[in-house]
Amino acid sequence: MSKILKFIKNETVLCIAFILALLSMIVTPPNENYIGYIDYSVIAILFCLMVTVQGFGKTGLFDFLSSKLTGRFKNTRSLSAALVMLCFFMSMFITNDVGLLTFVPLTLMLFKGRKKVTVRCIVLETAAANLGSMVTPIGNPQNLFIYSHYNYSLTDFFSVMLPISAVSLALIMISLVFVPKEKIEQCENISEFKPSRNFFVYAVVFAVCICTVAKVLDYRITLVVTLLAAIIFDYKILAKPDYALLATFICFFVFVGNISAVPQVRELISSILNGRELLVACGLSQIISNVPCSIMLSGFTEKSDLLLLGVNIGGMGTLIASLASLISFKLYAHSENASKGRYFAEFTIYNFAFLGVLLVFELIMGNI
Repeated sequence: MSKILKFIKNETVLCIAFILALLSMIVTPPNENYIGYIDYSVIAILFCLMVTVQGFGKTGLFDFLSSKLTGRFKNTRSLSAALVMLCFFMSMFITNDVGLLTFVPLTLMLFKGRKKVTVRCIVLETAAANLGSMVTPIGNPQNLFIYSHYNYSLTDFFSVMLPISAVSLALIMISLVFVPKEKIEQCENISEFKPSRNFFVYAVVFAVCICTVAKVLDYRITLVVTLLAAIIFDYKILAKPDYALLATFICFFVFVGNISAVPQVRELISSILNGRELLVACGLSQIISNVPCSIMLSGFTEKSDLLLLGVNIGGMGTLIASLASLISFKLYAHSENASKGRYFAEFTIYNFAFLGVLLVFELIMGNI
């Protein structure tokens, strides 16, 4: 029983998605249309990217980059700036959750004994990872889903996201001024890196993934290449992807497909969304997080640009607005002498401030 409770606690979103999928089957009993609910390309590419990023992690690449780029700073503010900006830019390519899994533990180690600096830096790293990841289609799961579901081109995607991303970068840079400035001993490099065979294997797989995102290769080719590479060179890596997230996607696909099949429900939700896509997406993300929100609302609107902006901006705000934010909190909460109350307070203040500024920007741009 304790294992079940632990699973529910750790995978709350998956459990909710599963329950919703089951309940939706009452409205729309299982039929041959179910197989068409699932966006297999999104599931496949997300899986391939997870395998690739985990593979790069095992080669020591991220540890090397972190230590190399953070080993030359003499005060806490400049070192925090390096860590936060690394989160922002690297999350564009390795996803926001992997970025935080890479940099938050390093931050805890580098700022050990400096509670105020540690909290401020991790809060800003979390915001930077969420904001930086929205720049690219592969930066986070909701982007990958919307990019595929609405058949975006790279040009169209970047035209929507680059303006808000530029504002986000400015917000992060301004916020770094508020990190306490304390003198520290110069950090030495803590790791070395020599490209291994597996590094080159994952580099090829990552290139194949990018080709699929760019619509040059079919996702099935990418899936086969990824599986073959993993089985031949590093089969244990297949245990590393976040299968709970993939299962969550599938459950929400079923839920959305079932309720979308009911004309009255579809018309009601569409009427609520009409003209309010960005605000509804942003608001709903605060409650159920932006990944499931993007899947739920995609079945009821064709205004993909506003949905894309809404779920990404909606990653700011509450602690559950982005699943990646929960990763940071859990990592910090399990650290020595963690001050959870201070973390939650600072996280809330900064995130709602960012949320407010970004919404005002979209209001000025005429998207609200």
